[in-house]
Amino acid sequence: MSLCFSSNLFTLHSPKFYSYKTRFSTQFIDQIQVHSFSCSLSPSTPILSEPFKFNRHRLNPITASSTTTVETTQSSFRRKNPKDINILVAGSTGYIGKFVVKELVNRGFNVIAIARERSGIRGKNSKEDTLNDLQGANVCFSDVTNLDILDKSLNDLGVSIDVVVSCLASRSGGIKDSWKIDYEATKNSLVAGRNNGANHFVLLSAICVQKPLLEFQRAKLKFEADLMKEAEEDNGFSYSIVRPTAFFKSLGGQVELVKDGKPYVMFGDGKLCACKPISESDLASFIADCVLSEDKINKVLPIGGPGKALTSLEQGEMLFRLLGKEPKFLKVPIGIMDFAIGILDFLANIFPSMEDAAEFGKIGRYYAAESMLVLDSETGDYSAEKTPSYGKDTLEEFFERVLRDGMAGQELGEQTIF
Repeated sequence: MSLCFSSNLFTLHSPKFYSYKTRFSTQFIDQIQVHSFSCSLSPSTPILSEPFKFNRHRLNPITASSTTTVETTQSSFRRKNPKDINILVAGSTGYIGKFVVKELVNRGFNVIAIARERSGIRGKNSKEDTLNDLQGANVCFSDVTNLDILDKSLNDLGVSIDVVVSCLASRSGGIKDSWKIDYEATKNSLVAGRNNGANHFVLLSAICVQKPLLEFQRAKLKFEADLMKEAEEDNGFSYSIVRPTAFFKSLGGQVELVKDGKPYVMFGDGKLCACKPISESDLASFIADCVLSEDKINKVLPIGGPGKALTSLEQGEMLFRLLGKEPKFLKVPIGIMDFAIGILDFLANIFPSMEDAAEFGKIGRYYAAESMLVLDSETGDYSAEKTPSYGKDTLEEFFERVLRDGMAGQELGEQTIF
């Protein structure tokens, strides 16, 4: 999603959910975009690829472990060698999903990646592109939005699934799309996985669901509740719910603008919110840890990157320091977004087709003012101290790389944050 402001006009373009990035023009605010992860949407017959061998004319059946006995305890599959553990990854072609697939493959697991025949933004990636992106994994082209098709795809594999890892998230953050992907498609991956032997589920959720004001957050929370209920009713099943903070990519949208001499734009005094950003590879590593680590069983796991929590002001100061430039900030009153949202809500009451536009405005406002840190239930405040750190990659290193090499491989496209 992008919210565009000029001196006399406010417009809102099609969004993307999950991490959010705000870009601004030198006149005022250029955009606020919303970023997400991709999911399988094609209802075609499943096609499989052989690991490490990709042939554009013939895609051979996968060579995953063919163990058919479904174990009855939470730790049973954890006693296997990684090469004998079959992991189903939903949302494998999404931004984080691709990192997760790569990490799991590198750890020696047998990875089955569910993908659409046309993946990526507006289906720009072909099957061959997907196979190249997910090298080392067994790619199954199917449809996570249709339970019957997904279940048949997994049945046709002829192997049992040990673990499901879901990196699914709504692309738009719109009301209907949030429930279709963040709840229904994710639930389909659980049901189909369970029907085919899975007894552990790793969910990539979001730290912002702890304060649910948006539709996608409510959809994610409903699925989290279903996942917990499944474990309560079957002690042979377990879960790990991962709630990350902001991603590096989501915070890089102003780097090249500032490098070109434009001001760093922030809401209010730049101290309205803070986060402990985590790199995509570190997050993928943490998600992979959840497959075998028994200390992560049946837990909600908020996770941030290394170092202190950073406000927008501190991120801007870091960027100017790396550039050797005098800080130059453009401070935007948060009330501008409240005004825009008020107009959109009013119009949505008259024209129901505009309800998503109003939701997109609320998404932008949320990420402009709410910290991506653990919300202390006792104090009601966000706590950097209670937000766990993981990994070794720092935001400063990421900024240095972008200043040197640009955003190659990190393109925001239709995606967003702040």
